[in-house]
Amino acid sequence: MSSEHEQQQSRLSSEQAEQLSEESRTDLELTLPHNRSQTSIVSFVECALVELTHEDVGAEFVSTSVAGVKRTQFIAVDDVGQRFQKRYFDERLGWHETTVSREAVREELVNRLTQRSSLGCGVGQHGVVGDPDKFQVMPVRKLRVQE
Repeated sequence: MSSEHEQQQSRLSSEQAEQLSEESRTDLELTLPHNRSQTSIVSFVECALVELTHEDVGAEFVSTSVAGVKRTQFIAVDDVGQRFQKRYFDERLGWHETTVSREAVREELVNRLTQRSSLGCGVGQHGVVGDPDKFQVMPVRKLRVQE
């Protein structure tokens, strides 16, 4: 009997851990402009980096300006989270990929998330620009690779 009880507890624990993991990822989203402090942004970025290192998730920053939509994605490429694949998309130039250090990812995300929105004067390459800049952590399979 006790082994059956232990199996149920183990199954419940893994389901709860999976649910908590999904919830923590959904909390890692930020739209610009925002009213967070510099310290809050640094903490937010560190939390995102931990998720990228320990879960099958990636981070994406999408900015919209008069020049069009630009996407920057980060995905951990090693088990210790010291190297990341950086994918950059510009409507005019297409995709570009490179490998960057954890420090470079941290610095870029803190800089982007502490700046004002890149939202331009309201008209982009494909019409009116209405979407604010946005950062989010999501499953790798949901990251856009092609436009």
